[in-house]
Amino acid sequence: MPVLPLQNFATLVQTQAAAIQGKVAQLTDFTVGSVLRALIEANAGAALWVQWLVLLVLQASRLQTSIGADVDSFVGDYSLTRLPSVPAVGNVTFARNDTTNAVFIPVGVSLLTSDGTLTFLVIADATNPAYSATLNGFTIAAGTASLILLAQAVAPGPAGNVLPGAISLLGTAVAGIDNVTNVLAFTNGANAESDASVKARFPLYIAGLSKATASAIGSAILGVQQGLTYGLALNVDESGVYTPGHFVVTLDDGTGTPSSALLAAVYAAVDAVRALGETFSVQAPTVVTINVGLTLTPQGGFNKLDMEGPLAAAITAYIDALPVGTDLSYTRLAQVIYDAIPGISLITGYTINSAAADIAIGPTSVAKPGTIAVN
Repeated sequence: MPVLPLQNFATLVQTQAAAIQGKVAQLTDFTVGSVLRALIEANAGAALWVQWLVLLVLQASRLQTSIGADVDSFVGDYSLTRLPSVPAVGNVTFARNDTTNAVFIPVGVSLLTSDGTLTFLVIADATNPAYSATLNGFTIAAGTASLILLAQAVAPGPAGNVLPGAISLLGTAVAGIDNVTNVLAFTNGANAESDASVKARFPLYIAGLSKATASAIGSAILGVQQGLTYGLALNVDESGVYTPGHFVVTLDDGTGTPSSALLAAVYAAVDAVRALGETFSVQAPTVVTINVGLTLTPQGGFNKLDMEGPLAAAITAYIDALPVGTDLSYTRLAQVIYDAIPGISLITGYTINSAAADIAIGPTSVAKPGTIAVN
């Protein structure tokens, strides 16, 4: 935003008084309550109002200084829209005591948190061997005690990112199922795209309008949903074999296992901007599990037991946020560890996957946290 010589109410009054006094030969009464003082104070109030309007116009005239609806209006002129909120997704285990007969679980079965405040629905998952598109549901075979299914929060947003074990109630009765639970936390629930994210995505979107470029493909991918990372491998197939004119998009939504529906949506988006005659594929990443171990020595006055949990959570969050194809640096993670919480005096026995070395992550892989042992 341009720098303006802004003035406050007192400065405006003083400036007017000085200007008036400079034009008359005798002293002028500017005391509080005088007619002239009332006039210049009224002028100062009107000037503040005009000054505020000028600031609003300047703010809305540039994307970097716009906020809220002005951001949407600015990028909307270029056919770019803010990404909507995203519902949380995760795995839910359906279990039963009697395994004599097969049990069918239809898509759309509702699940509730233990307090009944949040609702989740079982969604279709073509990658699950128990799924049938014809029946639109999943079958637990006779002799099988449990089945893990993909579920999604009904209400989008971060509220659906529930902790392990939070889901424990069936909202829809399923004959033969005795209990449900989520062993792992639900993730990826997010509010509508922030102003900062829209502004960051806008230059890439503009650069991609020429189509058939890396920028165009990247913009198409990131425009499907929030929280996506990707890698591009050129002139190879899914196995890495040299294949001229073919490229591979490796996609992650933060889980390491993006759904078939998301992969299909990204495929359609990339297909709209690829070069004519060029072939491509979209695949989920190969997950490289990262196990971290270390021994923590706290500073005086800090309780080691109180520090272990937050430190493990910080390590997990850092690894989880690494994009597709990003190597895990041994020293960078050490810096993250020391910066994560106050009170760390020393870490010893620090290893990543049982070694004191970087972990190379290939262009079609993504790092995900495994066992984080803080002792």
